[in-house]
Amino acid sequence: MFEYTTKLRKETDELVDHIESSDNNILKKSLEASHILAEAFDQLKTFILLYQFKNEEEEITFFKETKPKFCYRLIYYRKLYNIEMNRPVAGTDRQKEYLCEELDSINKYTNKRLDFIRYYRSGSTHLDSLYFLRGKMDNEQYLETFYYELDPNFSTNCDFIVAKILANDMLLAYLMQELSLLESNLYLPIPSSFPKIKLTWKGTKTELMEQLYSWDSDSTFGDIPLTQLSDYIQNVFNIQLDKNLSRAFSDMKIRNIPTPFLDKLKDALFRRMGRRK
Repeated sequence: MFEYTTKLRKETDELVDHIESSDNNILKKSLEASHILAEAFDQLKTFILLYQFKNEEEEITFFKETKPKFCYRLIYYRKLYNIEMNRPVAGTDRQKEYLCEELDSINKYTNKRLDFIRYYRSGSTHLDSLYFLRGKMDNEQYLETFYYELDPNFSTNCDFIVAKILANDMLLAYLMQELSLLESNLYLPIPSSFPKIKLTWKGTKTELMEQLYSWDSDSTFGDIPLTQLSDYIQNVFNIQLDKNLSRAFSDMKIRNIPTPFLDKLKDALFRRMGRRK
């Protein structure tokens, strides 16, 4: 199972990344990405319905980790498409009000499920058999899912909620980014002549994203929007980062080791100081 799901996700991610890197507008990108992800999700469902899990542990792993990682981006792009389709065309204040309403909706969803979210984010496992094994469907959970989840052979009590949590993480980042742009009028392009002296980043883009988010989280450069910081860093370090900052952050959060580059920097500094970690 692991080989199949890994291969399918890798192929799907490559297709979606290609869409994200295109010059199309957000509506076209989100619609195209949704089609790709929906097709992959159908393939995953077909495979699992014919697959016999080796044990409960494998089944729990699939519904707690594997399936949500396929599903959350589909939820994200579909919601993103709807948000942008209904977004007011003109008026900064009205757009800000609209985006804040979307933020409130996400926060309400989160607040209603705080106990489970704490359980999931803490890495707890003692209730996994209740949350992530089939055949124990709770009616309240069943009613909140979308049509992909209507098959009890391909759903559990909480796999959809995990996917929704991850999708909401991306949506929150996107909405905050858009609000920052509206607040700062940053839809204007940054002059290409600044800065005059550039250094070339020798690490990977993923490593720079770790650094970028750590600076932003600590407000190292002051109270400036993440998008402005990202544009500046790309210009300074002569590198092109992923345009979808929210997705990059979401991917960081679900890695087994969320900040390997920052951990490596800390180890390197300690060695230079002659100190142990």
